[in-house]
Amino acid sequence: MKIFVINPGSTSTKLAVYEDEKSVWMTGAHHPVSELAAFHHISDQYEYRRDFILKCLEEAGIELKFDAVIGRGGLLKPLKGGVYAVNDKMKHDLIHAQMEHACNLGALIADEIAVRCSCPAYIADPVVVDELCPEARFTGIPGMERKSVFHALNQKAVARRYAASIGRKYEDLNLIVVHLGGGISIGAHRKGKVIDVNNALDGEGPFSTERAGTLPAGQLVAMCFSGEYTQKQIKQMISGRGGLTAYLGTNDMITISRNVEEGDEHAKKVVDAMLYTIAKQIGAMHVALVGKVDAIIFTGGIAYDTYCTDRLKAQVEYIAPVVICPGEDEMGSLAYNALGALRGTLPLLEYTGEDL
Repeated sequence: MKIFVINPGSTSTKLAVYEDEKSVWMTGAHHPVSELAAFHHISDQYEYRRDFILKCLEEAGIELKFDAVIGRGGLLKPLKGGVYAVNDKMKHDLIHAQMEHACNLGALIADEIAVRCSCPAYIADPVVVDELCPEARFTGIPGMERKSVFHALNQKAVARRYAASIGRKYEDLNLIVVHLGGGISIGAHRKGKVIDVNNALDGEGPFSTERAGTLPAGQLVAMCFSGEYTQKQIKQMISGRGGLTAYLGTNDMITISRNVEEGDEHAKKVVDAMLYTIAKQIGAMHVALVGKVDAIIFTGGIAYDTYCTDRLKAQVEYIAPVVICPGEDEMGSLAYNALGALRGTLPLLEYTGEDL
């Protein structure tokens, strides 16, 4: 099976061709800020990104002959995890999405190329996967519900791979998956569904390299109405310029870890505090799974950092065995899902855009 993978990021486009499970071609580029600045809206970048993709294929001598094309899922309405065929309703909701992000272009471009190839177009496990149990939705304020926004693609793929590695099905296990990156999401996976997870985009849960995490509500309200900050500045403090960035002036975990190892006591205190908040969230997911956890999986870029993983492991390994799967193989995860849909080992779902 020949699968073409398209992954648009904020300032980049990554591409890959897989033959079954094997990557046979991979490329990508960071688009110059000066070129992207010409577009007022993300949707305006459609032709620019599509033409870039087609040019890459042409220069590599790759024909438009694929068994499936899969794009990174966008900011759709909440949906269950899995592989979805691109349909008209999905395309409509991506074009008119309330939140702008380049990932909204993934399914749209995949669909156009798939039509040219006479093959199906898919997406899989976008960040808006919502499988929360009813109790996890309440906040304490009527009309304000908790939202499920997390690293669903990587979390689900890593969980499935771990299950396969021990000869089990993902749907038979209880797992805590900890994605450690610019954002940190910690999910309670119960028998194939993520029944609780912190909103890694909006500032909930642990603080991370650039996000503030859960904040004292009263103090946040006071800051919002102090007159010292704009709404934009507050949002930047929560996501983008919070966490380690706010304390240490950088989100580069490699540099931060090196500084810790070289004796930077301030950096050590901040990093240890971040790890403490991560461990607390793992404990919360342990409770969400009623103490029945088969494994805790560390994944994402920070999972390469032994300073972090060693300390986290020491804090939580009494709960369940700890498994370290570093990195975030989005391309491989997308190809894995497309191959599963083609082979019939993963069910192919239909996007309706209706409330869950």
